[in-house]
Amino acid sequence: MPHYIFEIEMQVRDYECDMEGIVNNAIYLHYLEHTRHEFLSSTGITFVEMHQQGIDPVVNRIEVNYKAPLRSRDRFVSKLYMRREGIKFVFYQDIYKVSGELCIKAVVEVVATSNGRITRGEEFLPYFEKFLQ
Repeated sequence: MPHYIFEIEMQVRDYECDMEGIVNNAIYLHYLEHTRHEFLSSTGITFVEMHQQGIDPVVNRIEVNYKAPLRSRDRFVSKLYMRREGIKFVFYQDIYKVSGELCIKAVVEVVATSNGRITRGEEFLPYFEKFLQ
């Protein structure tokens, strides 16, 4: 079982569902991003504050495995843990219905840029170092 370092509960909104009555696959990317932004904020800096300093976390790659659908009004928990692999910070993100059923497993690779140039990610260490597994 992964050791999650952050989680947030959310609820599916009606307009996020497709004609089949399930959450559109692209919406899950929003859920994952919102979770990462809230995690960043919990470390002491917001995405906007980091950007104002010229530092930007940029998604390099996302892999999503869909396991079970979410439907309108479902409550769910988005969880994450992270590792550092070279210059990348890799977020392992899972979404569960509040009942515990796994909905998606995702791996999101993020790199750091400083003033538009890719870096080794040292700018993130003051915020992420204690969470790296």
